[in-house]
Amino acid sequence: MTLHLWQGYGIELEYMIVDRKSLAVRPIADELLKSVTGDYTADYEHGPAAWSNELVLHVVELKTNGPAPELETLPEMFQAEVTDVNKRLEAHDACLLPGGMHPFFDPMTETKIWPHEYNAVYETYNRIFDCRGHGWSNLQSTHINLPFADDEEFGRLHAAVRYLLPILPGLAASSPVADGKLAPALDYRLVQYAQNSARIPSATGKVIPENWYTKDEYYREILHKIWADTAPYDPEGNLEGEYANARGRHCALRPHGR
Repeated sequence: MTLHLWQGYGIELEYMIVDRKSLAVRPIADELLKSVTGDYTADYEHGPAAWSNELVLHVVELKTNGPAPELETLPEMFQAEVTDVNKRLEAHDACLLPGGMHPFFDPMTETKIWPHEYNAVYETYNRIFDCRGHGWSNLQSTHINLPFADDEEFGRLHAAVRYLLPILPGLAASSPVADGKLAPALDYRLVQYAQNSARIPSATGKVIPENWYTKDEYYREILHKIWADTAPYDPEGNLEGEYANARGRHCALRPHGR
């Protein structure tokens, strides 16, 4: 079914798994997912909600299971999933930690890449960018996925998001501490994120996306350039997807849009 603007909402929340007492990261997202699926799978569907893995083993993502028709019931749904996850993590003396960054996690020594399903994509990122840095393994985000039915709707949505993105750090900054000390910015997560793809600058751009407002422009001016730049480092083509675009707002131009 084709969804138009504001006819669906996809929300994704990333949480770190940490020790209940010390708050040190615990790389057991695979064990958490196995506890509900019986195997080391990347996804678990739970009615209107879903759980999934991320790049590193100490992060789990809770999300809507497809587009939700409205936002009003989602806080209650997400709270129920957080409660469920925390109960399951009690067996490991662990719990979830929110926020933009872990305040004292050392990504250079403690990072463990997800080793199971989709590992080829994660290992490609790790080989190219070295995902031990703060901008890769010590950040977590809230993702808001919105539908658009055609180029006209995409252009309107893209323009509105470009306008809002520079304002968001002032409203949602939640990472004033890193490496066990005060960071130089209240949204230090964004500082690190902006430089995590320095080896291939086109992947992140300037974080705020450029003024392209149609599907053809998006593929021609953004995705195809990123794929061309990553090709010498990625002969298997593992990064040839919409996710290769790491700007502050990227879009997956599928039949119902995103």
